[in-house]
Parts: sequence; C-alpha cells; structure tokens
Amino acid sequence: MTATAIDGFQRTAAKVAGATALITMAIVVIANFGIRERLIVAGNVPETARNIIAHERLFRINIACDLTYVTGVVVLLTALYVIFKPVSPGVALLGAIFRLVYASMWIVIGLNSFYALRLLSDADYLRVFEADRLQAMARLYLASGFDVYYVGLLFYGLASTVCSYLWFKSNYIPRGLAGFGVIASGFCAACTFVFIISPNFARIVNLWWFDSPMGIFEMALSVWLLFKGLRPPELAEPAKGV
Repeated sequence: MTATAIDGFQRTAAKVAGATALITMAIVVIANFGIRERLIVAGNVPETARNIIAHERLFRINIACDLTYVTGVVVLLTALYVIFKPVSPGVALLGAIFRLVYASMWIVIGLNSFYALRLLSDADYLRVFEADRLQAMARLYLASGFDVYYVGLLFYGLASTVCSYLWFKSNYIPRGLAGFGVIASGFCAACTFVFIISPNFARIVNLWWFDSPMGIFEMALSVWLLFKGLRPPELAEPAKGV
C-alpha cells in the first residue's frame, strides 16, 4: 500500500481517540459494575425495586454515565474517521456507521432504565396496577438491557474489525497489534452472532470471553495512541525493473 503522509489533524485525532477510549472505558465500567450491579439483585424483583427507589439519585447517575459513554463513542468514531479517511474513505465510513449503531444501543439501554424508573415512581396513573406487577415490568425493562447490549456488541465487534484492518493496512501502529485486533474483534463479532442465534453457545464460550480479547486490544491501542501517536507509514518498496 502507498500511504499518504500523516497530517496534523490525524495526529490530533489519534490523541483524542486514545484519551477518549480510556476515559469512556472507565466510565462504563464504573457505571455498570460500581453502580448498576449493586442495585440490581439477580432473581429478586422486589429487592431490586426497593434498591432503585431508595437510591434513585445513584440510579440516575448510572443513566447519566451511560449517556456520557454514548457521547464518548461518538467522539471516538469521529476521531477514527479522521485518521482513516486518507487510507480508505469508504471503509472508514463503514466502521463509523457500525460504531454509531453500537452507540444507539446504549441510548436504548438508557431509555429502558428511565422506563423502569417511571414504573417504580409514585405517579397517580400507575396506582391502577398492583405493586408486584409494576416491579416485574420495571425488571423486564432492566433485563432487556442485556439483549440490547449484545445486539450492540455485534456491531461494535464489526466496527473494531474494520478499524483493525485499517490499522493493519495503514501501518500507523505496530502490525502485530493491529493483527491481534483483527482476530480479537472478528472473534467477538462471530461469537455474538452465534449467541444471538443460539443462547446455549454461552455454555461453550463464556460470555466474558466474547469481548475480553477485544477489550485488551482496545486498551493497548488507546495507550499506544495516547503516548506514541501515529507512526509514519513505511515507504512502499520501489518497483523492480523489468
């Protein structure tokens, strides 16, 4: 491949991509493992409802973190598009669209959380329903976030596969790292697709393994971009004389 010279916009975008990816990863981990899992009690609908009502502000912070994460993903996909547009505009756009679909899934998760909160509120128009029915409906909205996440994860895996291919093609980062990204991201997309068709696939490959290799790649890539930036692509070998 003959790569164009790296310009200032691309270098800035690389720093933005690295910082944004690390920050958004931290936000989503704190929101889901530090807040959401503390409030939602598996197999106990009434206890989950009581936790959300008692800690409504904390639950709303979790929603705000999810929406902040969406913002970060949009910033990230924009930065990546700036980096990859000189390499392949069409493929770069495809990766951005895949990542945008993923971001929209997190908006759905946030809306479902709002619906659950509404059902657990003290609104007069809800008093025609029994408390246990409202709690069950609220838990249903929260549980749907699991399905929405894995639909989104399929598109995130596709986006990461496309971008990893462009990293490999451009030679902006070490090719070994880019190659690992292609494999890890493709593995994530494939596992998620099979899981959507057959949920029992989770007994063969644990759900944690779907995106863990891709997550390791994304963290390593983010650190590289933040501290190393884009490296100049190697010059194409001159054509041999006939």
